[in-house]
Amino acid sequence: MNDQGEDWARPSRRVIHRGHIVTFEEHQLVTPSGEVVTREFISHPGSVAVIALDAGNRIAVVHQYRAPIAMRLVEPPAGLLDQPGEAPLVAAQRELAEEAGLAADDWRVLVDYCPSPGISNEVARIYLARDLHQAPRPDGFAAHGEEVDMGLTWLPLADALAMVRAGEAHNGALVLGVTTLALALADGTVTHLAQGDAPWALLQRVQDLKARDG
Repeated sequence: MNDQGEDWARPSRRVIHRGHIVTFEEHQLVTPSGEVVTREFISHPGSVAVIALDAGNRIAVVHQYRAPIAMRLVEPPAGLLDQPGEAPLVAAQRELAEEAGLAADDWRVLVDYCPSPGISNEVARIYLARDLHQAPRPDGFAAHGEEVDMGLTWLPLADALAMVRAGEAHNGALVLGVTTLALALADGTVTHLAQGDAPWALLQRVQDLKARDG
């Protein structure tokens, strides 16, 4: 049994608020039983995150302030798919350079997931980046807002897993990324992970729905 596409009829759609990044929408849906229900959700451009693993089994993490929960979280380099025409892998490479000053020669897909499918159409991809080396910040990049004092720390993978188990790490991409990586390392399947530029069917599906709904 796996996730299956299923698209209920949507008699109406209303944009409640259009923000800088996301749109808050109200949709009417017709259930299989014929009931008409109203659902509110956030339309989101999608995101990428990078678990950058060095030769010493350490991962590159930042410490970023998150206003909605008033906390500073330990997170992998990550960002939005908000640049028109930018491929997800290119976005991940850009974010790694911007936030960590790093580039990688080996890129793999760790996992694709929906961070909060009950309230948002955001889809996210977590990459594994290895064979790391220093890289300049991209031309035109200037840190601002929360990015100014994120810092960069090399965290042993074992310590990151311990933080997850202890309930001391709360960023979804970090939690899912390090646990998926640990499983792949344990069962020897890291080399079988998909290449970084592998098709992303979930993202394409959401983009197609957005185009249909206008």
